[in-house]
Amino acid sequence: MKRLALGIAVVALALTGCSQVTMLRTQEMKAVGTDVQTTVQKNAAYTVETLGAQNDSLRAELDSALARLEAASLAQKRMQAEITMLSRRVSDESERNDSRQEEILYRLDMLLGKSDKILAKKVVVSGAPAPVSMDSLEREAEKLVEAEAMFNTARSDYHRSEYKLAYSGFKQVYEQMKTGELAENSLYWMALCLIEVNQMDKAKKVFARMSEAFPDGQKTCPAMFKLASIYSDECDIDMQKQYLQKILSNKSCETTGEFELAAEMLQEILEKEDKVKEGAPVEACVPKEVPLEAQPVAEKAPAAAPADPSAAPAVESANPAAAPAPAAPAANP
Repeated sequence: MKRLALGIAVVALALTGCSQVTMLRTQEMKAVGTDVQTTVQKNAAYTVETLGAQNDSLRAELDSALARLEAASLAQKRMQAEITMLSRRVSDESERNDSRQEEILYRLDMLLGKSDKILAKKVVVSGAPAPVSMDSLEREAEKLVEAEAMFNTARSDYHRSEYKLAYSGFKQVYEQMKTGELAENSLYWMALCLIEVNQMDKAKKVFARMSEAFPDGQKTCPAMFKLASIYSDECDIDMQKQYLQKILSNKSCETTGEFELAAEMLQEILEKEDKVKEGAPVEACVPKEVPLEAQPVAEKAPAAAPADPSAAPAVESANPAAAPAPAAPAANP
């Protein structure tokens, strides 16, 4: 009996030891499992954070690429519009020059054909011969030929960078014609001369008066676009918008390159104003610096006979910086 009791005690002791070992092993396995789970969670969190950062970086790069593509597309549209505008101007200028040459040749032939009759017409007053009398059409033809010659000479002076001499020539043509295409073109080129010698205020006045006097003229749309560009350089956004809207509301501008450029510029301004209202950061406008005038004051242009189109007419000393803007004609030609 003692042996049996001793055996049972040994078995019980062995079972108790095994149970304790099993519990220890179970606790160790739970601890290892907890450590593994913690490590996996940390690794997963780090991976998610890394992927999120990479995703944000890729999204920023994608937004930047889209912005660059949009800017390039806008620049391409502007370039195409400017090329179209220049092409149309060259074509229109070529057609006008051909038409003017034909008209001048026709009127010259008319004058030469009637020269004998013109010279024979004399009116005797108090026994003394009076000067030759010419009818209005012939005088108008001669006036037009002389004005064309002066205009071409002034434009040649402009392209030779003789801006003050060119200003004087265009001003003389305007004062002689007052109305019509030559008068309008003379005002436009006078304003360009003022821009070249950095007299922006006077140039703006000439452009504004020209667009008011010739609302449907061939140079009205370019003049208003020049005004919008000048006010843009001066950061006067309200005046820039005003002239852009005038271009868009002028039916004669609908087929011009200025119309397309004005629409794009006005859209950019409105989008920028919307961003400002929303509180988004926008680039501040900085007025362009105007360089000091370096053009020397022109002295006196050499005198030449008006009948010679290749020579400059006699003009007074021309200084666009000191000359007032010419008054626009009262009526629409």
